[in-house]
Parts: sequence; structure tokens; C-alpha cells
Amino acid sequence: MKIRSKQLACSICETRKEKRFCPAVHGRICPQCCGEQREVTLDCPSDCVYLQQARQHEKQQEHLLLGLSYALAKSAGADHGIRDSDLIAALTALARRYQMLASSGLHYESPMTNVSHQAIAVEIEKMVKEYRDAQQKHMGYVRVRDNDVLRALVFLLRMGYTRTSGRPRSRAFVDFLLAQFPEQSSAIAAPQEASRIIVP
Repeated sequence: MKIRSKQLACSICETRKEKRFCPAVHGRICPQCCGEQREVTLDCPSDCVYLQQARQHEKQQEHLLLGLSYALAKSAGADHGIRDSDLIAALTALARRYQMLASSGLHYESPMTNVSHQAIAVEIEKMVKEYRDAQQKHMGYVRVRDNDVLRALVFLLRMGYTRTSGRPRSRAFVDFLLAQFPEQSSAIAAPQEASRIIVP
């Protein structure tokens, strides 16, 4: 029986049950290893159906990422005292909250004592709600999941760490975001329109 279960194990982790063929390892792997190792440790061929599905999903989430980036830029534009460290702290707290939501469904409010961090978090949560409301209105259902929001937050968090100089008063990440959304020009629809959210 042990030999049989070993044969059904994922070729990468050798723990979870294999569910799909991976052309990169020429063997069968579990969905988790496929998702975590795709184009990280695996040289995925372009014709892999799972790679193509992942890219399609990522493309659909670009609008969410754009909306969250806009929310950060809007927060930074409204409070000129905001530094990179403030954006990073707020993103970290929100990522923890959405990680808890995605994994257990429990609402976890990480304490934010800093008023700037709270304002940033409120702006991001407002954008997520507007995005979901727009999807519900235009598509009849909400496609973006807590896990999708978590991925977008982690992406922005990594970008923040990459862009900032790391110095306490650094605004390199802030300036980068503000440059993406000049005052009179935005990738998101103008506020006077019915909705500024772009729904694919």
C-alpha cells in the first residue's frame, strides 16, 4: 500500500497527491507545486495549458492591481507627509488581513495605530469594494476573490520594497506611484463617470 501511495505522490514535494502532468519535470505534480513553482524553479514550456491558464488569470487581475495602485497614489497625494514606510506598513497589515480571510474566512483586523496607515487601508478597502460592486453590476457575479486581493497586495508590497531606498524618510515608492497617475491623466476612468473601475 505504501508503494502505491508513493507512486501517486507529486514528483516535486513527494507529499501531496499528483493531479496533473508537468512537461517541465516530465512527471505528474500536485496543483500547489504547479502554482508555487511555475516559472520560479520550473522552466515551463509556453504551450503548457496550466501556464496559459495562469497567464489568462493574471491578465484578468491587472485591472485590480491598477485600481489598488491608484488607491495608494490617491492616499499619497492627499497626505504629503506619507512616506514609503507608511505605504509598506499599511500594505503589510492588509496582506495579513487578507491572508487570514483567504485561508480561514475569518475577518482579522490587524491593529493600526498610525492615522496615515489607517487612511491608506481605508482607501484600498474602498477600491476593493468598488471593484467588486462593479463586477457584480456588469457581470452579475463577483469574480475577484480574497486570494486575488492578497496576491495583488503582496505584489505591491514587493514593488514597494524594490522601489524604496530604505531610508526612514524615503518617498521613492510614493513618487513612482504618483508618476503613474498624473493629476489630469489616469489609467482609470475619470471620477465624473459612473464608475472609475475598469471591468474586463
